[in-house]
Amino acid sequence: MENNLIFAFSLTLFAGLATGIGSAIAFFSHHTNTKFLATSLGFSAGVMLYVSFVEIFVKSKDALIAVWGPAGGYWGATLAFFGGIAISALIDKFVPSAENPHELQLVEDMEDEEAIAEARKNKALMRMGVFTALAIAIHNFPEGLATFTAAMGDPHLAIPIAIAIAIHNVPEGIAVSVPVYYATKSKSKAFWLSFASGLAEPIGATVGYLLLMPFMNQAVFGILFGIVAGIMVFISLDELLPAAEKYGEHHLCIYGLVAGMAVMAVSLLLFV
Repeated sequence: MENNLIFAFSLTLFAGLATGIGSAIAFFSHHTNTKFLATSLGFSAGVMLYVSFVEIFVKSKDALIAVWGPAGGYWGATLAFFGGIAISALIDKFVPSAENPHELQLVEDMEDEEAIAEARKNKALMRMGVFTALAIAIHNFPEGLATFTAAMGDPHLAIPIAIAIAIHNVPEGIAVSVPVYYATKSKSKAFWLSFASGLAEPIGATVGYLLLMPFMNQAVFGILFGIVAGIMVFISLDELLPAAEKYGEHHLCIYGLVAGMAVMAVSLLLFV
């Protein structure tokens, strides 16, 4: 039992802290590269959309069908999915609107104090990075709980789930760190905000162990996965793709989207 606990927490920590790989991108950014920004945001959206529709929602539906039957399970997964979207929409509503949301500030423009002061007035990229970090942290919480639960029940099933989550956490780290760096020119802020968003997964595992394990069952597992899928889809459609379109070329956004889907598809196929 103790070995299972250590394995489950270690696996969840590994998956969550993979955001740090993406967040390290900020340390290699010296100039504004809107093509890179657009492609990486599109890549993040592709990863999130693919894994949400192809893997996470399906797991939610299957888990709930096993408990409530075909009709009840499908309804439950669907309601959980849109519940996740509603949670993200509420976060979006209560996060303060950015000033000058359509003006892109280039890192190269931050050469003198006046330019820096003017750049700091533009909160568009900063708001996007903070909101993405917050939303990612929220969906990482049940992901951590789900990884932990799977590891406790079937370690062989948990390993591919954790690797898949870790892979899509890398572009999530990029999605947070790059816009925050461009908005603040602070590599440390970009790294730590992105890195912190991944800590929600081991926190989710801790809460799961301390509070939810006595009540954990297929229904709770299925509902959590449905909510995760909804949150990830909302992030992709409301934040990442519009930002990719705004700061880059349309085709780069789409290429990044398809590349993200392909990477996630291959990562899942490896464990079929």
